[in-house]
Order: sequence, then C-alpha cells, then structure tokens
Amino acid sequence: MTGSYSLLAADLIGVAAFAASGASAAVAKRLDLFGVGFVGFVAALGGGILRDLVIGSVPPLAFSDWRYPVTAVFVSVAVFYLHPQFNRLRRAVLLLDAAGLGLFTVTGTLKALDAGVPPVGSCLVGMLTAIGGGLARDLLTGEIPVVLQRDIYAVVALGGAAVVTGLTWLDLAGRVPLAIAAAAMTGVRLLALYRRWSAPVAAP
Repeated sequence: MTGSYSLLAADLIGVAAFAASGASAAVAKRLDLFGVGFVGFVAALGGGILRDLVIGSVPPLAFSDWRYPVTAVFVSVAVFYLHPQFNRLRRAVLLLDAAGLGLFTVTGTLKALDAGVPPVGSCLVGMLTAIGGGLARDLLTGEIPVVLQRDIYAVVALGGAAVVTGLTWLDLAGRVPLAIAAAAMTGVRLLALYRRWSAPVAAP
C-alpha cells in the first residue's frame, strides 16, 4: 500500500466507489446527464481536491492526472444509463461507499504525513479526504449532509486516520497493515449501518 502504484489503485477504487454513490444520489433527484456526471465527479474527487489544497499539492491530482476525472465521469455516466439495474444493487453501493471511506482515509492520511503535516493535522486531512466528497454530494442534491446528522461516518474516518498515523509512527505502515486498517473501517461502517448506530443528538 505504501508504493505509488498501490496508492494509485486504492485512490482510483475509492474514486469509482464515491462516483457511483454521487451519481446514484443525483439520479434519484432526477438530474440530467450533465448534472449526474457533475455530482458524481464532485462526490468522487471533492475530498481529494480539498486534501491536495490543504497539503499544498497543486494542481490537485483531480486536474493533473487524467485517470482521476476519467474514472469519475465514466462511472457516473454508467450509473446514469444503468440506474434501473444499479438500484437493485443498493447493498453493493453501500459496500462500495464504505470501501471508499476506508481507502480514502488511508490514502489521505498517508499523503498528508508524506507532505510533512503533523500527526493531528494528518488525521484531520485523512478524515476530510474521506468525507469531503459526500458533504459536497449532499449539498449539491439539496440534502443536509449525512455525516452531520445521523450516520457514524466521520467518526470512523477520524478513528481510522488515527490508526494509520499510529502505524506510520511505529514504522508498521506496510501494505498488509494498511489494507487491514482500510478493511476494518469498511467493516465498522457497514456494521453501523446494519445496527443503525448513530451519534447522539441534542434533546428537543
């Protein structure tokens, strides 16, 4: 996972997962093809753009590496045309979204650490990388961002980023430990959905 190709593969899988999630939300709102593609693009790459701007990596990969926008747009267009079949795969979409959460948290945290961001800051960057696209997706589709109202989502990303930072500090950030960390975040996210865990809210 620490190699450049492994990070690229993890990043692109995460891009595809969040593009599918964003495009699906846009289709549900009856947006046109451009709208679906745009929301899918923002959902897939918004977190990464935010990460790159924070760590001073400009231009962001979303604009400097053609594989990122092409992956996001291709998946979004596929969802637009295949959404009847895609809607029957809701569980698969939730799995992809959870997997994207884990993958983006790992890659975002590692890139922040590689850029010299201190540990606490790297944890925050990792979390923002994972949730940034979802926040933008919900705002564009007129929804209160899910991560702010009920789901155990941002907390999973922040906890996972702390684990990745700890592994790096202990010099244990190899492919297998990082893959396990990403899988653990995915598992916790899916378990939270299954058990309907949510953060406490203020009493009325």
